[in-house]
Amino acid sequence: MSKPLHLILKPHHLVARFFVSLDTRPPRPADEVWAETHLLHGEVGLWRRMGNVDRKHSTKVARRFVAARPDASRAEVAGALLHDVGKIECGIGTFGRVAASIVGRRGTRFAAYHDHERIGSEIAEAAGSEPATVELIAERGPAYAVLQSCDRA
Repeated sequence: MSKPLHLILKPHHLVARFFVSLDTRPPRPADEVWAETHLLHGEVGLWRRMGNVDRKHSTKVARRFVAARPDASRAEVAGALLHDVGKIECGIGTFGRVAASIVGRRGTRFAAYHDHERIGSEIAEAAGSEPATVELIAERGPAYAVLQSCDRA
């Protein structure tokens, strides 16, 4: 099985994410307020289900996204905030995610981790997200290239 392209081209991104993920404190209250002002009611519930590490990461990525795409719609900002929401379904922590990145789709939880974009887009759609939000979470649409670069920064 070949490694995912981002493991080959951007290993420093994964190393940096690993060390940041060791800090499990919740996001700053100001970041939580900022994030929740860009989310619909059902999206807020999804965002709150994400772990502290993922919520901090998503806020950082979404702020970069807004800086890079100042004309982004509310739905696109929501997509940036919820881009990793599908990871709530895999139920694995930092070390499990590292293992899943190395060994691939072995087992149900590792497969869910690798499918988090599809899973996230489905649960966001079920929660009432707009099509532009769902599309961005699914790694599609006109804003996806910007989101991807903000996520890998």
